[in-house]
Amino acid sequence: MELTVISGKGGTGKTTIALALAELAEDSIKADCDVDSPNLHLFYKGKDVKKECFYGEKKAVAEKSLCIGCGQCEKVCQFDAIRNGVVNSFKCEGCGACTLVCPQKSISLKDEKTADVYITQTNKGIISRAQMEVGSEGSGKLITMLRSNARKFAAKDTLIIIDGSPGIGCPVISSVTGSDAVLIVTEPTQSGLEDFKRVMELCRHFGVLTLACINKYDINEKKAEEIEGFCRENDVYVIGKIPYDDTVLKSINELVPIVHYRDSKANQAIRQMWENIREHIYCLNQ
Repeated sequence: MELTVISGKGGTGKTTIALALAELAEDSIKADCDVDSPNLHLFYKGKDVKKECFYGEKKAVAEKSLCIGCGQCEKVCQFDAIRNGVVNSFKCEGCGACTLVCPQKSISLKDEKTADVYITQTNKGIISRAQMEVGSEGSGKLITMLRSNARKFAAKDTLIIIDGSPGIGCPVISSVTGSDAVLIVTEPTQSGLEDFKRVMELCRHFGVLTLACINKYDINEKKAEEIEGFCRENDVYVIGKIPYDDTVLKSINELVPIVHYRDSKANQAIRQMWENIREHIYCLNQ
């Protein structure tokens, strides 16, 4: 069973909530698919038990000794990545046009390392995660690999909590497809609502059970009501409403999941939301 936690925009509290749900779900496996800013592992003590390289891009490589200086590669390159037979790897997009026009076949495409992939054993179970190379772009293939690694450690009834990326791009699509349920975390702002609409349509396109959570709902209750109304019109169940709570900032600074702060209002609301999620997940298994 896979529950993917995503958001239409960054800063909604998605990772805080994904982390809290992972704590409440006993023996859960965690997949940190927010590859541009992975941080779930920071909240746990543990060690990396496996590391491998991920090659997600291709770059042009020129063999200078074969170059005759015809300039065909420079003319065809739309990214200004080749000058005088020398490839600028920072500009190269790996499209391969230069390899097609080179009469000497002096240019080829080589796999480029874009991330290190880890299996981290913590005091609270396995985390499947990645560390991107500087300037690299997150890809759907990387997300697929992280989810596959998480499944290897999951028993039949184990819940896998996936912390997805914000937005509607390729990493989000790869996080959503094949999931049993998606929890969209939004906030009561106009931009939060507009981004929520986009990511909701994405989930609907893939036919995934979609649940919604309004975080910090009480900073703008009128907008929160508007989001709830939109959800009702589109058959999306608002599974939880979490109040603004200064304790959340404290939990982030102390690297302790919010569910461990007994007097926290957010903690209490998230625990109630978890019970609602469990009911929906139970229905899926029937």
